[in-house]
Amino acid sequence: MANPHHRKKHKEQLRLFQKSRETNTSTAKGSAKNIFALVGAVIGLAIAYFASGDLIWVAAGALAGGIAGYFVGRNIDNTGKK
Repeated sequence: MANPHHRKKHKEQLRLFQKSRETNTSTAKGSAKNIFALVGAVIGLAIAYFASGDLIWVAAGALAGGIAGYFVGRNIDNTGKK
């Protein structure tokens, strides 16, 4: 036969586990703007390399992609704070 007095301990453990699993996105440790800037620079570099192969255009593509990624990431960071 089941012992209902054990159920109380289980509920307490379950409540503590659920509380520890809650995540708050507003207190994120990193920022999206840095990650998006890096990914944008890599994508811009790849597109410019395949399009022209010239070192000047590759650098310009990486710079443009990094700037675009920075602004997209900054927009994402500001959206989460509202």
